[in-house]
Amino acid sequence: MVVSGRSHAELEQIFEELEAPFAFVDLDAMWDNAEAMLGRAGDKPIRVASKSLRCRAILERVLRRDERFAGLMTFTLPETLWLAETGFENLLLAYPTADTAALGELALRSVANPAGAPIVMVDCVEHLEAIESVLGAGAAPVRVCIDLDASWWTLGGRIKVGPKRSPVHTVEHAVSLAQEIERRPQVELAALMAYEGQTAGVGDRPPGKRLRGATIRWMQRRSVAELTERRAAAVAAIREFADLEIVNGGGTGSLELTGAEPAVTEVTAGSGFYAPTLFDHYSRFSLSPAAGFALPIVRKPSPAVATALGGGYLASGSGEPSRLPSPWLPAGLELDAEEGAGEVQTPLSGPAALELRIGDRVYMRHAKAGELCERFDALHLIEGEEIVDVVPTYRGEGMTFL
Repeated sequence: MVVSGRSHAELEQIFEELEAPFAFVDLDAMWDNAEAMLGRAGDKPIRVASKSLRCRAILERVLRRDERFAGLMTFTLPETLWLAETGFENLLLAYPTADTAALGELALRSVANPAGAPIVMVDCVEHLEAIESVLGAGAAPVRVCIDLDASWWTLGGRIKVGPKRSPVHTVEHAVSLAQEIERRPQVELAALMAYEGQTAGVGDRPPGKRLRGATIRWMQRRSVAELTERRAAAVAAIREFADLEIVNGGGTGSLELTGAEPAVTEVTAGSGFYAPTLFDHYSRFSLSPAAGFALPIVRKPSPAVATALGGGYLASGSGEPSRLPSPWLPAGLELDAEEGAGEVQTPLSGPAALELRIGDRVYMRHAKAGELCERFDALHLIEGEEIVDVVPTYRGEGMTFL
Protein backbone atom coordinates (compact mmCIF):
# COMPACT_ATOMS: atom_id res chain seq x y z
CA MET A 1 0.00 0.00 0.00
CA VAL A 2 1.29 3.48 -0.86
CA VAL A 3 1.03 6.54 1.38
CA SER A 4 -0.31 9.54 -0.55
CA GLY A 5 2.62 11.86 0.12
CA ARG A 6 2.68 15.51 -0.93
CA SER A 7 -0.04 17.40 -2.75
CA HIS A 8 0.17 18.95 -6.19
CA ALA A 9 -0.07 22.41 -4.64
CA GLU A 10 2.88 21.72 -2.31
CA LEU A 11 5.12 20.60 -5.15
CA GLU A 12 4.06 23.51 -7.34
CA GLN A 13 5.03 25.95 -4.60
CA ILE A 14 8.40 24.29 -4.01
CA PHE A 15 9.28 24.12 -7.71
CA GLU A 16 7.71 27.43 -8.70
CA GLU A 17 10.92 28.83 -10.22
CA LEU A 18 12.03 25.61 -11.93
CA GLU A 19 11.42 24.73 -15.58
CA ALA A 20 10.20 21.19 -16.32
CA PRO A 21 11.21 18.51 -17.11
CA PHE A 22 13.20 17.74 -13.97
CA ALA A 23 13.56 14.94 -11.41
CA PHE A 24 13.44 15.23 -7.66
CA VAL A 25 13.74 13.30 -4.40
CA ASP A 26 11.65 14.15 -1.34
CA LEU A 27 14.10 13.59 1.52
CA ASP A 28 11.36 13.69 4.16
CA ALA A 29 9.58 10.78 2.48
CA MET A 30 12.85 8.97 1.77
CA TRP A 31 13.87 9.05 5.43
CA ASP A 32 10.42 7.80 6.45
CA ASN A 33 10.92 4.88 4.06
CA ALA A 34 14.44 4.29 5.39
CA GLU A 35 13.23 4.04 8.99
CA ALA A 36 10.44 1.69 7.97
CA MET A 37 12.91 -0.58 6.18
CA LEU A 38 15.26 -0.67 9.15
CA GLY A 39 12.33 -1.68 11.34
CA ARG A 40 11.34 -4.45 8.95
CA ALA A 41 14.92 -5.77 8.77
CA GLY A 42 15.02 -6.42 12.52
CA ASP A 43 18.56 -6.73 13.81
CA LYS A 44 20.11 -7.24 10.36
CA PRO A 45 22.10 -4.46 8.66
CA ILE A 46 20.91 -3.31 5.24
CA ARG A 47 23.31 -3.26 2.33
CA VAL A 48 22.23 -0.46 -0.02
CA ALA A 49 21.64 -1.35 -3.68
CA SER A 50 23.38 1.25 -5.84
CA LYS A 51 21.44 0.08 -8.91
CA SER A 52 18.27 1.56 -7.48
CA LEU A 53 19.70 4.93 -6.40
CA ARG A 54 22.38 5.73 -9.04
CA CYS A 55 23.43 8.96 -7.34
CA ARG A 56 26.57 9.25 -5.25
CA ALA A 57 25.21 12.07 -3.12
CA ILE A 58 22.13 10.01 -2.19
CA LEU A 59 24.27 6.95 -1.45
CA GLU A 60 26.48 9.05 0.83
CA ARG A 61 23.49 10.51 2.66
CA VAL A 62 21.96 7.08 3.24
CA LEU A 63 25.18 5.55 4.56
CA ARG A 64 25.67 8.50 6.92
CA ARG A 65 22.08 8.32 8.14
CA ASP A 66 22.39 5.19 10.27
CA GLU A 67 25.19 2.70 10.92
CA ARG A 68 22.73 -0.10 10.13
CA PHE A 69 22.99 0.96 6.48
CA ALA A 70 26.27 -0.84 5.88
CA GLY A 71 28.00 -1.14 2.53
CA LEU A 72 26.80 -1.13 -1.05
CA MET A 73 25.58 -3.78 -3.45
CA THR A 74 26.77 -2.67 -6.88
CA PHE A 75 25.74 -3.74 -10.37
CA THR A 76 28.77 -3.60 -12.67
CA LEU A 77 32.47 -3.94 -11.95
CA PRO A 78 33.42 -0.58 -13.56
CA GLU A 79 30.79 1.09 -11.37
CA THR A 80 32.17 -0.75 -8.34
CA LEU A 81 35.72 0.38 -9.04
CA TRP A 82 34.57 3.97 -9.63
CA LEU A 83 32.74 4.00 -6.31
CA ALA A 84 35.81 2.56 -4.59
CA GLU A 85 37.98 5.28 -6.12
CA THR A 86 35.61 7.95 -4.79
CA GLY A 87 35.81 6.66 -1.23
CA PHE A 88 33.05 4.06 -0.83
CA GLU A 89 33.94 0.90 1.09
CA ASN A 90 32.42 -2.52 1.76
CA LEU A 91 31.35 -3.16 -1.83
CA LEU A 92 29.69 -6.37 -3.04
CA LEU A 93 29.14 -6.76 -6.79
CA ALA A 94 25.72 -8.37 -7.32
CA TYR A 95 26.30 -9.75 -10.84
CA PRO A 96 29.12 -11.76 -12.43
CA THR A 97 31.46 -9.97 -14.81
CA ALA A 98 33.29 -10.90 -18.00
CA ASP A 99 35.14 -7.56 -18.15
CA THR A 100 38.79 -8.59 -18.11
CA ALA A 101 40.09 -5.00 -18.10
CA ALA A 102 38.05 -4.22 -15.00
CA LEU A 103 39.12 -7.51 -13.41
CA GLY A 104 42.72 -6.50 -13.98
CA GLU A 105 42.08 -3.22 -12.17
CA LEU A 106 40.36 -5.12 -9.38
CA ALA A 107 43.43 -7.35 -9.05
CA LEU A 108 45.60 -4.28 -8.49
CA ARG A 109 43.18 -2.99 -5.86
CA SER A 110 43.23 -6.40 -4.15
CA VAL A 111 47.02 -6.20 -3.87
CA ALA A 112 46.82 -2.73 -2.31
CA ASN A 113 44.01 -3.62 0.11
CA PRO A 114 43.30 -7.38 0.23
CA ALA A 115 40.69 -7.22 3.02
CA GLY A 116 38.92 -4.12 1.74
CA ALA A 117 38.78 -4.75 -1.99
CA PRO A 118 35.36 -5.26 -3.57
CA ILE A 119 33.84 -8.75 -3.56
CA VAL A 120 32.78 -10.09 -6.96
CA MET A 121 29.97 -12.52 -7.78
CA VAL A 122 30.54 -15.99 -9.23
CA ASP A 123 28.29 -18.92 -10.02
CA CYS A 124 30.51 -21.23 -12.13
CA VAL A 125 34.08 -22.32 -12.74
CA GLU A 126 34.27 -20.08 -15.83
CA HIS A 127 33.94 -17.04 -13.60
CA LEU A 128 36.83 -18.25 -11.48
CA GLU A 129 38.95 -18.83 -14.57
CA ALA A 130 38.21 -15.31 -15.84
CA ILE A 131 39.46 -13.88 -12.56
CA GLU A 132 42.58 -16.05 -12.55
CA SER A 133 43.38 -15.07 -16.14
CA VAL A 134 44.25 -11.51 -15.11
CA LEU A 135 46.23 -12.36 -11.98
CA GLY A 136 49.98 -12.59 -12.07
CA ALA A 137 52.13 -14.81 -9.91
CA GLY A 138 52.06 -13.76 -6.30
CA ALA A 139 48.96 -11.59 -6.69
CA ALA A 140 46.67 -11.22 -3.72
CA PRO A 141 43.55 -13.40 -3.98
CA VAL A 142 40.33 -11.80 -5.22
CA ARG A 143 37.42 -12.20 -2.83
CA VAL A 144 34.32 -13.79 -4.32
CA CYS A 145 30.67 -14.42 -3.46
CA ILE A 146 28.67 -17.46 -4.53
CA ASP A 147 25.29 -16.62 -6.07
CA LEU A 148 22.85 -19.26 -4.82
CA ASP A 149 19.73 -19.56 -6.96
CA ALA A 150 16.79 -18.54 -4.78
CA SER A 151 14.00 -19.50 -7.18
CA TRP A 152 11.26 -21.89 -6.16
CA TRP A 153 10.80 -25.08 -8.12
CA THR A 154 7.31 -26.58 -8.06
CA LEU A 155 5.45 -29.47 -9.68
CA GLY A 156 8.37 -31.79 -9.16
CA GLY A 157 10.88 -29.33 -10.58
CA ARG A 158 8.98 -28.73 -13.82
CA ILE A 159 8.13 -25.09 -13.13
CA LYS A 160 10.61 -22.49 -11.88
CA VAL A 161 9.30 -19.37 -10.14
CA GLY A 162 11.81 -16.56 -9.73
CA PRO A 163 14.64 -14.79 -11.57
CA LYS A 164 16.74 -16.83 -13.98
CA ARG A 165 20.07 -16.14 -12.38
CA SER A 166 22.52 -18.65 -10.99
CA PRO A 167 22.81 -22.34 -11.94
CA VAL A 168 23.81 -23.04 -8.32
CA HIS A 169 20.53 -24.25 -6.86
CA THR A 170 21.04 -27.18 -4.51
CA VAL A 171 23.14 -27.44 -1.37
CA GLU A 172 25.35 -29.88 -3.25
CA HIS A 173 25.88 -27.37 -6.08
CA ALA A 174 26.87 -24.68 -3.59
CA VAL A 175 29.26 -26.95 -1.70
CA SER A 176 30.87 -28.13 -4.93
CA LEU A 177 31.58 -24.57 -6.09
CA ALA A 178 32.81 -23.55 -2.65
CA GLN A 179 35.22 -26.48 -2.62
CA GLU A 180 36.46 -25.50 -6.08
CA ILE A 181 37.12 -21.98 -4.80
CA GLU A 182 38.99 -23.35 -1.81
CA ARG A 183 41.28 -25.32 -4.16
CA ARG A 184 42.27 -22.17 -6.05
CA PRO A 185 44.77 -19.94 -4.19
CA GLN A 186 44.00 -16.85 -6.29
CA VAL A 187 40.37 -16.62 -5.23
CA GLU A 188 39.00 -16.44 -1.71
CA LEU A 189 35.46 -17.28 -0.68
CA ALA A 190 34.01 -14.39 1.36
CA ALA A 191 30.26 -14.47 0.88
CA LEU A 192 27.11 -16.20 -0.29
CA MET A 193 24.12 -14.37 -1.73
CA ALA A 194 20.62 -15.50 -2.67
CA TYR A 195 18.12 -13.01 -4.12
CA GLU A 196 14.52 -14.16 -3.77
CA GLY A 197 13.05 -11.98 -6.51
CA GLN A 198 9.72 -13.83 -6.50
CA THR A 199 9.16 -12.44 -2.99
CA ALA A 200 11.32 -9.32 -2.82
CA GLY A 201 10.20 -7.93 -6.18
CA VAL A 202 6.63 -9.14 -6.69
CA GLY A 203 3.76 -7.34 -4.97
CA ASP A 204 1.19 -9.67 -3.43
CA ARG A 205 -1.79 -7.36 -3.98
CA PRO A 206 -1.91 -6.50 -7.68
CA PRO A 207 -4.71 -3.98 -8.25
CA GLY A 208 -7.93 -5.48 -9.59
CA LYS A 209 -6.55 -9.04 -9.55
CA ARG A 210 -7.70 -10.69 -6.33
CA LEU A 211 -7.22 -14.24 -7.56
CA ARG A 212 -3.72 -13.50 -8.84
CA GLY A 213 -2.90 -11.87 -5.51
CA ALA A 214 -4.05 -14.94 -3.59
CA THR A 215 -1.93 -17.13 -5.89
CA ILE A 216 1.12 -14.92 -5.33
CA ARG A 217 0.72 -15.06 -1.55
CA TRP A 218 0.35 -18.85 -1.69
CA MET A 219 3.52 -19.09 -3.80
CA GLN A 220 5.49 -16.72 -1.58
CA ARG A 221 4.67 -18.59 1.63
CA ARG A 222 5.94 -21.84 0.17
CA SER A 223 8.93 -20.27 -1.51
CA VAL A 224 10.05 -18.54 1.70
CA ALA A 225 9.76 -21.78 3.69
CA GLU A 226 11.72 -23.76 1.10
CA LEU A 227 14.49 -21.17 0.69
CA THR A 228 14.89 -20.62 4.43
CA GLU A 229 15.68 -24.30 4.87
CA ARG A 230 17.86 -24.61 1.77
CA ARG A 231 19.87 -21.44 2.40
CA ALA A 232 20.56 -22.46 6.00
CA ALA A 233 21.69 -25.90 4.90
CA ALA A 234 24.02 -24.48 2.26
CA VAL A 235 25.57 -22.02 4.72
CA ALA A 236 26.07 -24.72 7.37
CA ALA A 237 27.63 -27.12 4.87
CA ILE A 238 30.06 -24.55 3.47
CA ARG A 239 31.07 -23.38 6.92
CA GLU A 240 32.28 -26.90 7.65
CA PHE A 241 35.38 -26.11 5.58
CA ALA A 242 35.36 -22.37 4.70
CA ASP A 243 34.71 -19.00 6.32
CA LEU A 244 31.66 -17.08 5.13
CA GLU A 245 31.98 -13.47 6.22
CA ILE A 246 28.69 -12.46 4.58
CA VAL A 247 25.37 -14.23 3.90
CA ASN A 248 23.25 -11.77 1.96
CA GLY A 249 19.64 -12.00 0.91
CA GLY A 250 16.41 -10.23 0.29
CA GLY A 251 15.29 -6.98 -1.22
CA THR A 252 12.89 -4.17 -0.43
CA GLY A 253 9.86 -6.44 -0.69
CA SER A 254 11.12 -9.20 1.64
CA LEU A 255 13.10 -7.47 4.38
CA GLU A 256 11.01 -8.76 7.30
CA LEU A 257 11.01 -12.30 5.89
CA THR A 258 14.68 -12.63 4.90
CA GLY A 259 15.85 -10.66 7.92
CA ALA A 260 14.24 -13.23 10.22
CA GLU A 261 16.43 -16.07 8.91
CA PRO A 262 19.22 -16.95 11.39
CA ALA A 263 21.58 -17.95 8.58
CA VAL A 264 21.39 -14.51 6.94
CA THR A 265 23.86 -11.89 8.18
CA GLU A 266 22.56 -8.94 6.14
CA VAL A 267 19.76 -7.93 3.78
CA THR A 268 19.74 -5.66 0.75
CA ALA A 269 17.40 -2.82 -0.18
CA GLY A 270 17.43 -0.01 -2.69
CA SER A 271 14.09 0.63 -4.35
CA GLY A 272 12.37 1.26 -1.04
CA PHE A 273 14.20 4.57 -0.59
CA TYR A 274 12.57 6.07 -3.70
CA ALA A 275 9.36 3.98 -3.49
CA PRO A 276 8.50 3.54 -7.19
CA THR A 277 5.04 2.32 -8.20
CA LEU A 278 5.88 -1.40 -8.36
CA PHE A 279 6.18 -1.28 -4.56
CA ASP A 280 2.69 0.15 -4.06
CA HIS A 281 1.09 -3.28 -4.08
CA TYR A 282 2.41 -5.16 -1.03
CA SER A 283 0.26 -6.17 1.92
CA ARG A 284 3.15 -6.31 4.42
CA PHE A 285 4.32 -2.69 4.32
CA SER A 286 3.59 0.85 3.12
CA LEU A 287 5.94 3.33 1.47
CA SER A 288 5.78 7.07 0.78
CA PRO A 289 6.45 8.31 -2.76
CA ALA A 290 9.90 9.85 -2.50
CA ALA A 291 11.06 10.30 -6.10
CA GLY A 292 9.38 11.61 -9.19
CA PHE A 293 9.70 13.76 -12.26
CA ALA A 294 7.83 16.77 -13.58
CA LEU A 295 6.70 17.26 -17.18
CA PRO A 296 5.30 20.40 -18.82
CA ILE A 297 1.93 20.39 -20.60
CA VAL A 298 2.59 21.57 -24.16
CA ARG A 299 -0.61 20.59 -26.03
CA LYS A 300 -4.37 20.45 -25.61
CA PRO A 301 -5.56 18.29 -28.54
CA SER A 302 -9.03 18.40 -26.99
CA PRO A 303 -10.57 19.84 -23.80
CA ALA A 304 -10.40 16.42 -22.16
CA VAL A 305 -6.76 15.66 -23.04
CA ALA A 306 -3.56 17.37 -21.87
CA THR A 307 -0.35 16.32 -23.59
CA ALA A 308 2.95 16.46 -21.72
CA LEU A 309 6.39 16.79 -23.29
CA GLY A 310 8.37 13.53 -23.01
CA GLY A 311 7.54 10.99 -20.35
CA GLY A 312 8.34 7.64 -21.97
CA TYR A 313 10.71 6.63 -19.22
CA LEU A 314 9.94 2.92 -19.21
CA ALA A 315 11.18 0.51 -16.57
CA SER A 316 12.95 -2.72 -17.42
CA GLY A 317 11.12 -6.01 -17.24
CA SER A 318 8.58 -8.02 -19.17
CA GLY A 319 7.08 -5.14 -21.14
CA GLU A 320 3.68 -5.19 -19.46
CA PRO A 321 1.73 -2.01 -18.57
CA SER A 322 3.02 -2.06 -14.99
CA ARG A 323 6.41 -1.00 -16.38
CA LEU A 324 5.04 2.35 -17.57
CA PRO A 325 5.45 5.50 -15.48
CA SER A 326 2.27 6.59 -13.73
CA PRO A 327 0.63 10.02 -13.55
CA TRP A 328 0.78 11.08 -9.92
CA LEU A 329 -0.24 14.71 -9.44
CA PRO A 330 -2.64 16.34 -9.87
CA ALA A 331 -4.78 13.36 -8.91
CA GLY A 332 -7.23 12.12 -11.51
CA LEU A 333 -4.94 11.67 -14.52
CA GLU A 334 -4.38 8.53 -16.55
CA LEU A 335 -2.29 7.45 -19.51
CA ASP A 336 -3.88 7.08 -22.92
CA ALA A 337 -4.61 3.41 -23.62
CA GLU A 338 -3.27 3.66 -27.19
CA GLU A 339 -0.20 5.87 -26.75
CA GLY A 340 0.90 5.13 -23.19
CA ALA A 341 3.99 7.12 -22.18
CA GLY A 342 5.77 8.36 -25.28
CA GLU A 343 9.33 9.22 -26.21
CA VAL A 344 8.46 12.86 -26.97
CA GLN A 345 4.89 13.23 -25.76
CA THR A 346 2.50 11.66 -23.27
CA PRO A 347 -1.24 12.38 -23.63
CA LEU A 348 -3.09 12.40 -20.31
CA SER A 349 -6.82 12.10 -19.78
CA GLY A 350 -9.14 11.89 -16.80
CA PRO A 351 -11.00 14.54 -14.79
CA ALA A 352 -7.85 16.52 -13.91
CA ALA A 353 -6.93 16.90 -17.59
CA LEU A 354 -9.91 19.22 -18.10
CA GLU A 355 -8.28 21.77 -15.78
CA LEU A 356 -4.76 21.60 -17.18
CA ARG A 357 -3.51 24.36 -19.49
CA ILE A 358 -0.43 24.75 -21.67
CA GLY A 359 2.50 25.59 -19.40
CA ASP A 360 1.12 23.72 -16.40
CA ARG A 361 3.11 20.88 -14.85
CA VAL A 362 2.24 17.30 -14.04
CA TYR A 363 4.20 15.00 -11.74
CA MET A 364 4.91 11.37 -12.59
CA ARG A 365 6.31 8.39 -10.73
CA HIS A 366 8.56 5.77 -12.27
CA ALA A 367 7.65 2.08 -12.11
CA LYS A 368 11.12 1.06 -10.89
CA ALA A 369 13.79 3.00 -9.05
CA GLY A 370 17.04 2.83 -10.99
CA GLU A 371 16.01 3.87 -14.47
CA LEU A 372 14.84 7.31 -13.35
CA CYS A 373 18.41 8.51 -12.89
CA GLU A 374 19.37 7.26 -16.34
CA ARG A 375 17.02 9.91 -17.79
CA PHE A 376 18.02 12.94 -15.73
CA ASP A 377 21.43 14.41 -14.98
CA ALA A 378 20.41 15.93 -11.65
CA LEU A 379 18.09 15.35 -8.71
CA HIS A 380 16.50 18.28 -6.90
CA LEU A 381 16.40 17.37 -3.22
CA ILE A 382 13.54 18.79 -1.22
CA GLU A 383 13.06 18.92 2.52
CA GLY A 384 10.24 20.67 4.29
CA GLU A 385 8.97 23.31 1.87
CA GLU A 386 12.16 24.04 -0.07
CA ILE A 387 14.82 22.74 -2.40
CA VAL A 388 17.84 22.06 -0.20
CA ASP A 389 20.30 20.75 -2.80
CA VAL A 390 20.75 19.82 -6.45
CA VAL A 391 23.00 16.80 -6.94
CA PRO A 392 24.24 14.96 -10.04
CA THR A 393 23.07 11.48 -10.89
CA TYR A 394 25.49 8.93 -12.32
CA ARG A 395 24.49 10.31 -15.73
CA GLY A 396 25.20 13.84 -14.56
CA GLU A 397 28.71 12.77 -13.67
CA GLY A 398 29.16 11.26 -17.13
CA MET A 399 28.91 7.69 -15.82
CA THR A 400 26.43 5.37 -17.54
CA PHE A 401 27.37 1.79 -16.76
CA LEU A 402 24.47 -0.08 -18.36
